[in-house]
Amino acid sequence: MAEPLKDMYHEAFLRQFGEKVHGVYEAFDTETFINATIDNSWDGLKLKERIRRISETLGRYLPTRYEEALDVLYAIDETCIGFPYLFFPDFVEVYGQAEEHWALSMNALERFTSKSSAEFAVRSFLLRSPDRMMRQMVAWAEHPNEHVRRLASEGCRPRLPWGQALSIFKADPTPILPVLELLKADPSLYVRKSIANNLNDIAKDHPLVVLDTARRWIGNHPHTDWIVRHACRTLIRKANPEVLALFGYAKASEGESLATFASLSAEPSVLSIGETCELRYELHIREGDPVRIRMEYGIDFVKARGQTSRKLFMLADKIVPGGTRLNGTRTHRWADLSTRRHYPGEHRITITVNGVDAAHAVIQLSDGTV
Repeated sequence: MAEPLKDMYHEAFLRQFGEKVHGVYEAFDTETFINATIDNSWDGLKLKERIRRISETLGRYLPTRYEEALDVLYAIDETCIGFPYLFFPDFVEVYGQAEEHWALSMNALERFTSKSSAEFAVRSFLLRSPDRMMRQMVAWAEHPNEHVRRLASEGCRPRLPWGQALSIFKADPTPILPVLELLKADPSLYVRKSIANNLNDIAKDHPLVVLDTARRWIGNHPHTDWIVRHACRTLIRKANPEVLALFGYAKASEGESLATFASLSAEPSVLSIGETCELRYELHIREGDPVRIRMEYGIDFVKARGQTSRKLFMLADKIVPGGTRLNGTRTHRWADLSTRRHYPGEHRITITVNGVDAAHAVIQLSDGTV
């Protein structure tokens, strides 16, 4: 099993970092810094808690004046590149919130984001001064460095994984849109992925905003079309009819369904958590012109309190001739994951075509106990 990501922060890492700091700031005591960071509570700290511990402790042993502390970090940041150095922008979040430090902190975040990423650190500034910070994001959206342009989008995502949720933008994403407009044809795929993810976040609370944006953007530039497609992935999975129509997915004709025949079986139909079953499906598409289909299987997973929640798994997304017969098998493993735990009970498995249920099967899942 892979080691937890938090374990990259160990004594040897802190020592090599402390030696870099000491090399440009002789008053820095590496041993004291390590001992203050890795105390009796260290083992119980999660990843982001360890990042915060490092940045808070670092601040106690760097120069008291914020400007001078940044100068020390600036002197070594070219050799401190990658995910482990997220505590550089976190240091700015912890110690750079004072009004008199605003310009210094913005410059620091702009500089550090290309070394690791300031997408998490910037969010506390957004929550404290949203209007002012969004003006900064607009400026960053026109920066020549792709990392800074990405920060303009990634930092204001309403639902950034691992980041503070931005409830103000969940309620009203309007302030984000000028930033995304500036970046909608960005030459960097790194930036375009962020734009798509930001819009996908917005779609979860304001689908009509994203649908309107998609309609305005689509067909103007290949880069923009890529963003629109990926931005609408949640709406496509939810079979939003307007989004499906926008991307050319076929719909049922009056009096005739898209699938004229569909079947699904699951073997074995009784199994224990951790085992696998084989899904076998067959689908007949109506006669006529070629159609675009999105075929998925959805499982209504039983939750801890007995309720169910559906998750979809892709089978096919393509254009097929009218009258096509599709069939195949898929092995599904019922093992617990870090993101999903299984519970005993009856699980319904459904084949969907362009968001419409076409056939289903049922399996009985047990915890393996007698």
